Amino acid sequence: MLCVYESDYALMRSLGGGGNLKVCGTFEEALKAIPSGSTVFVHGAAATPVEMLRVFTLNSEHLRDIEMIHIHTEGECFYADPKYRDRFRITSLFTGKNLRGKLDYEHIDYLPCFLSEIPLLFRRGLKKIDVALIQVSPPDAHGYVSLGVSVDIARAAVECAKIVIAQINPQMPRVHGNGFVHVDDIDFAVEYEAPLHESARKPLSDIELRIGREVASLVEDGATLQLGIGAIPNAVAENLTGHKDLGLHTEMWSDGALSLLKKGVINNSRKAFHPGVTTSAFVIGSRALYDFIDDNMSTINLETTYINYPINIMRNPKVTAVNSAVEIDLTGQVCADSVGSKVISGVGGQMDFIRAAALSEGGKPIFAMSARSPKGASRLVAQLKRGAGVVTTRAHVHFVATEYGVVNLFGKSLGERAKALIGIAHPEDREQLDRDWFEVKKSLL
Repeated sequence: MLCVYESDYALMRSLGGGGNLKVCGTFEEALKAIPSGSTVFVHGAAATPVEMLRVFTLNSEHLRDIEMIHIHTEGECFYADPKYRDRFRITSLFTGKNLRGKLDYEHIDYLPCFLSEIPLLFRRGLKKIDVALIQVSPPDAHGYVSLGVSVDIARAAVECAKIVIAQINPQMPRVHGNGFVHVDDIDFAVEYEAPLHESARKPLSDIELRIGREVASLVEDGATLQLGIGAIPNAVAENLTGHKDLGLHTEMWSDGALSLLKKGVINNSRKAFHPGVTTSAFVIGSRALYDFIDDNMSTINLETTYINYPINIMRNPKVTAVNSAVEIDLTGQVCADSVGSKVISGVGGQMDFIRAAALSEGGKPIFAMSARSPKGASRLVAQLKRGAGVVTTRAHVHFVATEYGVVNLFGKSLGERAKALIGIAHPEDREQLDRDWFEVKKSLL
């Protein structure tokens, strides 16, 4: 539904301050500014401007050689349709479900990079951004809009882009931090009101709850958490209700952490870095979550060069970083972005937080996963699948948790690690893992 708020438009015009902002009535009008040969950044996660992208794709007949670059986006990825191959190619910095299975490494490719370093690609000109497509809140009385739920790498993209095209959405929360953009720095704006993407919480399985209990047993009062989105982070959160004075400094967070904030379990009182404040790069979850962070001084979104910078993270006490894996071999190597050679996600911020947690005073880097995949294959393996990428090295891995327990690999030799990990594998897989490890040992001699 297109909603034009003349008061906001008048405000944007009055605060132009010599800027070149053009307020457009339609996306079609604004998107005409994009020339062939452009590299176009797309605001990602829950901030994905889905309708703008739909209109852009459908009206791209005159365009050629457009590179679309982004982390994972929500909604349909229209320009990934093979019929648009003569117009678009995609560089994915983190592959979401709408691109999963579509990578061909020619028209749709993956660029592995730590989330903490992606803004450097833009600022150093290694990936030159010609156009930034963003979704923001309405301007405040001083002419500032907010990048809202997703500051992450978008802040740098806006700074570096030659042309900034913004969807002004009254449903985008105004979030504190460094995601504010003045209207003078926007070239074209279209007001279009639409609900943000929401990620619904699903009922937790018995296995997920058991993993949550194992991980929660490692969390100490006063710890600073990295908790993401999904079943296992939610299961961990459900088992932390008896804890006290937890903090939250995380790449992203969702409704599991929200419940702890509302209960006062997370109060950020013992954080050394931004004490009293929840710090993150982006959020994705329910409308209740977006309403909670709207104009809330106790929660801030900042870009990933700051949030994911290990030295900043480790300043907090007892950093407890909870991450996931596709599979882990018996020496501790972690594959987290692919199934074999098939990329399904990205490097993200895993290494940023795992390393920082290890260096934090009393910190605990944790990998949490079910012992078996949904298809019944063991996630603990003697050797990673052929083509699998190692996101986190064996030297960085400390705690590994499954529904069958927790082990700490720090200080353990390869043989000791194998024995420990086999002990938390599914009981029906342990005998085969013993045999597989025996064969691996023979190959090492």
